[in-house]
Formats: sequence, C-alpha cells, structure tokens
Amino acid sequence: MAKVIAVNISEKKGEIKIPIEKGYFKVNHGLEGDAHAGDWHRQVSLLAQESIDKMNSLGIMNLDSGKFAENITTEGLVLYELPVGTKLRIGETLMEVTQIGKECHKGCAIRSQVGDCIMPREGIFTKVLEGGFVKAGDEIELIK
Repeated sequence: MAKVIAVNISEKKGEIKIPIEKGYFKVNHGLEGDAHAGDWHRQVSLLAQESIDKMNSLGIMNLDSGKFAENITTEGLVLYELPVGTKLRIGETLMEVTQIGKECHKGCAIRSQVGDCIMPREGIFTKVLEGGFVKAGDEIELIK
C-alpha cells in the first residue's frame, strides 16, 4: 500500500520544508500557506522516501522529509514512473500528475546544503482537482 510519510511546508521557494501534522490542499492552488502554491501546473511537489533513501545510501546523512522541498513525502510508489495525467487520491484530495522532474534553479538551498538534489530527477508535481486535508499515514490510491 502506498502512503503519505509526511506533509511539508515552507514560506519561501528554494528552502527546505518543515513537516506539519496535516495540510489543507486547495483546488487549483496547492498547500495553503506554502510558497509554491498558486494557480499553475506545479501546485504540489511529491518525492518518495525511496528516493531520499538513495541519497542517504551515498553517505549523505540526516536527509529526511522536506529536505528536498517536497510538499508530500510518499512511500510505496515509484513516482517518477507515473505518466503525466495520472490521478491520485491522497487523503481527502484528488490530484493529477502534471510534470515529472524539473530543472534545478541556481541558488537552491537544498543543493548547496546537501551537495546534490534528487528532486529534479525523481520528484513529481501535481495540481489539486479536489481539495481537502492530507496527513502522514494517509493512503495513496492510483485512480484508473
């Protein structure tokens, strides 16, 4: 079963996000209070714990949820293999995958602090189709 490991938020773009108990994801906006939220195609970022574990296996220590600026840390799904257009039921929400990976911008706090960033290769982005709360432990269901 795929599930949410953490919900993470930051006030500024390019910063490491901090875990919160639960977050409200607004339709066509993203996580309320997050710097990346807005009416665009990258409203919510997701990264798998398995991707974070790859970085940890390289000897980079203390990498956990939010360190790569992802809003939702997941487990049990190979996110970067999901096709654009895939719909995901996450907690109370329905999201649609809009982009796989991204170009890493210069001056990224994450890359400068950890020396590499897996988000551009294995992170995905979604837009919120149905709003609601998401919290750690919530199931992630692929909608066919």
